[in-house]
Amino acid sequence: MLKDLKELAREIRQEPWAKSVSAEKDFWPLLMQWIDEHVVAEFIERLVGQIDEIVDIDPDLPEPQILERATRYMVEFLGAHSASVRIYDPQTGQMLSYGSYPSKEDMRATFIPFDDSIAGEVVKTRLPYLASDLSREKRYTNKDVLHKGGFQSLMAIPFEIQRFSPRDRDTVGVIQIYFPEKNRYFGHLEVQAAITMAKRLSFVIARKKILSMYRIDEKKEMIVRHIFRKLGSRGGVKLDEVFNRVVPELADIVDLQSCTLFSVTEGLDRVILQAGFPEDGYHSVGRVIPVASEPVFELLLNLREYSGDSVYEVVTPSHIFVVDPQRSALISDNLKKFAALHNINSILYLPLGYEGEITHLMAIDALDQRQRYSTDEVDIFLFLGSELMKAQKMERLDDALHDFKNPAIAIAGFARRLKEILRNNKLEQSGDQVEKYVDILLHETSRLQELAMSIYRVGDEQAVNLSEVLKRRVEINREAIKEQLRQNVSLKEGPYDPDIMVMCHAVHMERVFDNLLNNATKAIPLKGGVLAVRTYRDGQWACAEISNTGEISEDDRMKILEGEGEGRGLYITYRIMRLLKGKIDIRTGGGTTTFVVSFPVYTS
Repeated sequence: MLKDLKELAREIRQEPWAKSVSAEKDFWPLLMQWIDEHVVAEFIERLVGQIDEIVDIDPDLPEPQILERATRYMVEFLGAHSASVRIYDPQTGQMLSYGSYPSKEDMRATFIPFDDSIAGEVVKTRLPYLASDLSREKRYTNKDVLHKGGFQSLMAIPFEIQRFSPRDRDTVGVIQIYFPEKNRYFGHLEVQAAITMAKRLSFVIARKKILSMYRIDEKKEMIVRHIFRKLGSRGGVKLDEVFNRVVPELADIVDLQSCTLFSVTEGLDRVILQAGFPEDGYHSVGRVIPVASEPVFELLLNLREYSGDSVYEVVTPSHIFVVDPQRSALISDNLKKFAALHNINSILYLPLGYEGEITHLMAIDALDQRQRYSTDEVDIFLFLGSELMKAQKMERLDDALHDFKNPAIAIAGFARRLKEILRNNKLEQSGDQVEKYVDILLHETSRLQELAMSIYRVGDEQAVNLSEVLKRRVEINREAIKEQLRQNVSLKEGPYDPDIMVMCHAVHMERVFDNLLNNATKAIPLKGGVLAVRTYRDGQWACAEISNTGEISEDDRMKILEGEGEGRGLYITYRIMRLLKGKIDIRTGGGTTTFVVSFPVYTS
C-alpha cells in the first residue's frame, strides 16, 4: 500500500535519528512492511469508519445537532478534548456559534469578531490554522477559559457548503478542535484526516439542503392545495381558517414553534391580531395594538427609517429578524416583558400585501435564540404570506358577493315599482313616492359600488348616525321580504335614539345590519312571526337590537359568540365587529332571539 518499501526504508535510514540505530540489513524493509500491514491499514480502517459515521448522520436532524454529532466523531478520532463550529454571517460580519461537542452552547459567546480571530482567518484563507499554545496565540483573546476549559492547543479546519441557487450564498465556517496538551505537535496525517471529515460533513449538510428544497416544494404545493380546496367549499375562503390549516403543516420543515398574523388598518395606525398558531397558545385573537407603540411595526410599515447597526437584529427589505428581543432597540418594553413571560428568544417579522401596499404582518416566534433563518426558511414564509394575501383577496370577494344580495334585491324591487308608475302614467300623482324610490336606488347602487371597492379597501372613517343607518337597512330588508314573498313577517321598529354616533366606515355598519336582518328574517318560522329593531345608548356604547321570533340553542349561541357560527353572514359580522372594536351579545327566551351589537360611542 505504501510506496516502494525499499525506497522508503532507504529514506528513513537517512534520518538523523535512524543513523544511530543498530539493525540488520533486513530490519528496515520488514519494519516498513509491518507498518503498512498493521498501522496504516488500521488507521485507514478507522478513518473510513468515522467518515461513514459522519456521512450516515440523519439529514432530518436540525443543523446544530448534525454539527454536534459530526464534531463528536472528530473529537473521538483525534483524541481531542472538544470541538466547536462557527459560521460566518455576512449580514452582521460576525462568526456565529453553531454547535459544539460536548454541547456547551449556553456557555459560549454567541458572536466573535471576524477580524483578528482564528475563525476569521480560516474563513478568509480557507486553510487550516494550527495553534500549539493558545496562551501565546494573539488571535485567541479569550485566554481566561484555557485553564477552566481544560485545553491548551487548537486545530481549526475550514468548513464550506456550496450554494444551490444564484440567489443563495455559500455557507462558510470553521471547525475548531481543542486539545489538552500544551505545545502540541500536529501531524500532517491527522490534519488531512480532519480536513477529509470536514468535507464529508459538508456533504451531509448539502444532502439536508436538497431534502429541504424538495420538502419546501411539497409544502408550497400543499399551501396552494389547501386554498383551492377552500375555494371549492360552500363556506368560501376564510383567511384565518386557511392560516390555521396551513401553518401547522409547515412546522416540521422550519422548526415552527409559534406564529401570528396581524391585519393592518387602513390608516396604518393599528394592527389587529387576526390568527395565531398554535390555536390554544398565548395569542389573544382580536387584540388591537397601536403601531406607534412598537418600533418594529413602524419599521415594517415604512413609517420610520432604520439607522441602527446592531448585532441583535437583521433588517432586510423582505423581513426583519430580531435575534434577541431583550436587547433589540426595535422591541418595546411591553413586548420584551411578553417575550420573557413566554420564553420567546428570537422573532422573525414579515410584511405582507399586494400591489405595494402592506395589509398584514406575520411574526414567527422561536423559543430557541436562533442566530439566523436560512434563505429556504424565509422563502417558504414569504410564499405562505403571498398565498395568504391571495386568500385575503378572495375572502373579500366572497364577502362582497355575499352582501350584494340585499342591495340587488332592493334595486330590482324598487325599479319594478318605478316602471309600474311609468307604465300607468302616474308620474305626476306619485312624485313623492318616485323621489323616495330614486333616492333608494341611488343609495343602493352607491352601496354596490362601495362593496365592489371593499375588495381592495374602503374609504375614510366618518361619524355615522347609528339609528339612521339601521332605519335605511330595515327599509331595504322590508323590500327583500316582499321580493321573497314572506308576507307573514311583521316588522316592528323603534324606539330609535336619534343622537348616537359611531366613528367607522359606513359600509361596515351597513354590512353588519344587512347580515343580521337577513339572518333574523330567515330564522322566523314559516308560520310567521315578528322582526323587531331598536337603538339605545348604554353608557359609552351605542347599541342596536335585532329580535326575531324563534329561539336558537345554547350550543349555537356560544358558537356564534366565539366567532364559529355557521354561514358566511355571521362570519362577516363577527370579523367586522372585531375590526370596529365592537361587541356582540345574544339573548334567548320567551320564544325570541335577540342580537345586540354595541359600538363605541363617538363624541365630537
